[in-house]
Amino acid sequence: MVDWNKEISFGRKKEGAEEPEAVEETQSLEPVELPEPEAEPVAVEPEPVVADAEPQPEPAAEVEPAAEVEPEAEVEPEPVLEPVAEDKPEKSSLMKKEISLSFRRKPKEPKLPKVNRENTEPEAEAPEKAARKKRSDRTQRGLRRQGGAQKRAKRVVGLKIGASQLAAARIVNNGHPELVQVAREDLAAGMIVGGELREPDLLADALRSFFRKNKLPRTGVRLGIANNRIGVRIFEIAGIDDPKALENAIRFRAQEALPIPIEEAVLDYHVLSERVDDEGQKVRRILLVVAYRELIDRYVAACKKAGIRLAGIDLEAFALLRALGDAPAGEDDGPADAALVVVSIGHDRSTFAVSDGRVCEFTRVLDWGGQTLDVAIARELNVAPSEAAPFKRELSLAAPNVPEGLTQEQADSAREAVRRQLQTFARELVSSLQFYQNQPGSLGIGEILITGGTAGLPGLAEELQRLMGVRVAVGDPLTRVKLGRKVRETEQLGSLAVAIGLGIED
Repeated sequence: MVDWNKEISFGRKKEGAEEPEAVEETQSLEPVELPEPEAEPVAVEPEPVVADAEPQPEPAAEVEPAAEVEPEAEVEPEPVLEPVAEDKPEKSSLMKKEISLSFRRKPKEPKLPKVNRENTEPEAEAPEKAARKKRSDRTQRGLRRQGGAQKRAKRVVGLKIGASQLAAARIVNNGHPELVQVAREDLAAGMIVGGELREPDLLADALRSFFRKNKLPRTGVRLGIANNRIGVRIFEIAGIDDPKALENAIRFRAQEALPIPIEEAVLDYHVLSERVDDEGQKVRRILLVVAYRELIDRYVAACKKAGIRLAGIDLEAFALLRALGDAPAGEDDGPADAALVVVSIGHDRSTFAVSDGRVCEFTRVLDWGGQTLDVAIARELNVAPSEAAPFKRELSLAAPNVPEGLTQEQADSAREAVRRQLQTFARELVSSLQFYQNQPGSLGIGEILITGGTAGLPGLAEELQRLMGVRVAVGDPLTRVKLGRKVRETEQLGSLAVAIGLGIED
């Protein structure tokens, strides 16, 4: 599966909105201008040499002058500047791949003094060697304060902001991803509706409290989004080699393919594959993701106000495929036998995603969720939906059980109400599958994996399988990760599948 860390960036234009923050941070680190402290030691160092013009070896013996070059110690902001400077790739993208690339560049910095030391005179440059060593040590300490180049590249906090709860998963990506922390907290109703943020200030307060209470890192956070106003398309472009011309062509195709004015949107694309056609032209297969700028900016502003530094933004569909699918297939593995279909049943909507084992080929957000069942049961029992939710969690479609507080007749009535709503949901899923299979190059459907809190309802998977005629099973969000010592195996993790997938680095 392709590196779908890059799938959604929304950072090309959106990050421009956050750029002032990075500039302010850099300016706050530069009150002591770096060039001037370096010039001062050069002016100070000749004075002892003039005083002892003849015995030149003494400065080399007395490596102590490095102590007098103390102003250079104030170059300590330099390590802090490096990570800030490296965040610049985020200007063009907030995607996972951008983050990993930027972190691979950072470790090169400590190597610079080694190159310089090889080309310097051993005796004459002894004081400067000591100064460089001090700066290098301070650089390493500064990187550790920032989380370390290597550490930041491996540790990611996946954050899902749902309609009814906040969910976070901290993943250490070191060969095999390890889940070291999970956290969940209920979210007030009406703050998020249909995947759109209605109350940014209230969400900022909730996020600040959530991260503080669970002692979650506020850096290296990847946010997942899912909304009907986000479009995903795959198409081919032939005969364009220049990168800028290719980008312009993709933007033009975005205007044609999606009903989003380009000035109101943020977009990103990824080249899935390249081939040469019969006429000798290079043909590129492109995955394009487009979203409304306002939708993204509101989430980013809320996170910023909560003190959270986003490392990237990703589609929930891509995160689901990473969490519930196998490791991405290699280029030499050949095509998959069947498509991977994943459905996450959320509170008020469900995310449907199809992959060929390398890349998400189709995704759709359905206006159906666990709340739909709450409303249906509430109507049957003549209670409020909030009162019906506990009955739904105890209800079973596989056996005629009676939840506490209900009679057998009421339980049977509630069960039938759930089954009627599942018929509607099954029709939506079948429609989405048919749309996918009408696309050129589509694969057959082997099974459908469902996840989310509602997916744990006993008998729900079996009922959907009966209605659709396709094998349906409850997916395991721990397929790709191993559990850390502080994460309990018995903990219900279905509603954390998206957050776990957001934290996985492929």
